[in-house]
Amino acid sequence: MMEVMYKSTSGCITSAESVLITQQSHEELLKVLRSNKNKETEQKIVVVSVSPQSRASLAAHYNLSSSEAGRKLTSFLKGIGVHHVFDTSFSRTFSLLESQREFVERFSRREQDSKALPMLTSACPGWICYAEKTHGEYVLPYISSTRSPQQMMGSLVKSYFAEQQGLSPQQIYHVAVMPCFDKKLEASRSDFYLSEAETREVDCVITSGEVQKMLEEQNVLLSDVEPAALDTMFSSVCGDEFLSHAGSGSGGYLHHVFTYAAKQLFGEEVKELSYKTLRNKDFQEVRLEKDGAVLLCFASTYGFRNIQNLVQKLKRGKSPYHFVEVMACPSGCLNGGGQVKPSSSQNQKDLLHQVQELYMAERPLLPENDTRVAELYETWLRTLGEERAKELLHTKYHTVEKMSNGLTIKW
Repeated sequence: MMEVMYKSTSGCITSAESVLITQQSHEELLKVLRSNKNKETEQKIVVVSVSPQSRASLAAHYNLSSSEAGRKLTSFLKGIGVHHVFDTSFSRTFSLLESQREFVERFSRREQDSKALPMLTSACPGWICYAEKTHGEYVLPYISSTRSPQQMMGSLVKSYFAEQQGLSPQQIYHVAVMPCFDKKLEASRSDFYLSEAETREVDCVITSGEVQKMLEEQNVLLSDVEPAALDTMFSSVCGDEFLSHAGSGSGGYLHHVFTYAAKQLFGEEVKELSYKTLRNKDFQEVRLEKDGAVLLCFASTYGFRNIQNLVQKLKRGKSPYHFVEVMACPSGCLNGGGQVKPSSSQNQKDLLHQVQELYMAERPLLPENDTRVAELYETWLRTLGEERAKELLHTKYHTVEKMSNGLTIKW
């Protein structure tokens, strides 16, 4: 599964990339925790940021609710020496707000800039890798510059949190728990390396499956762990329950950008989105129509067959879309290659359905209503100035020269 994932998401993985991936494992996290315990080197403050997709995957495996899994995982991680456990739904609020603003800005310059639209989402590193290696400058201008929730959390932890705690970024070891192996490649991008501090914003990415392996190696059943109180600094919580976002299990980008744009650009309040399935369930469309005119046309495109169709349409100038939520995995992030595998009595389809239900059961929070995020925009980002704030919230993409060994990729 891991190998298939790499080949599908990154075109063909290079040896340098495979090294970057093997350098990031739960063994690395345990090594840092051992070193802290034995006081071998300077103590590192260990921060683990958990994605809601991973939480739902672990919840399904251990027959818990997603919030129960989160509280118990917090307890387990703190028990082995982790100092802080955060939730990337919190950093995703920044990603959604920035995506909304970016789309409205692109929409307003669509007449002057032929590559302003469609805006293609950027949270999936498999898709980004493929776009950089296969289509380069042709597709990259369409891709949203907004950072993914993982890398937003990288900014929050190594910039704001470090400052608040009186630490240098190097004194923090930041781990992200993700549903996808390609997130390891994303964390290794030079764009997310702090050269002055000589450290990455996210030091190590481990998958949901690796967390399960870690629990098994310690002979721990997550369902038996006593729950702990949640860290509220960078977590979207209400009491002891996690909050999520409406829309897809891949972050809800289409949902939030569509409702925001409808209101901002056309004064239309959209209460419910009506999805139309096109070629298959992984290619869906949503439109805003008024008096017979299509004002907005959005799509979600998951899996490489659908992505290739999308790119071909773009190249022929036939894409009817203003915005596309793009994910490399069929069924999106909840079905990521790093999620916990089905048990012997389960099939993948049933497991995915269970994970989706657990994920969707969390109460959604509107990004604009997150007071803690609004406070950070005011007290932290505004004081840094526009240019520095943009660096912390956005990123760039780079054309990768094609390899000349003639390898062909079969999808």
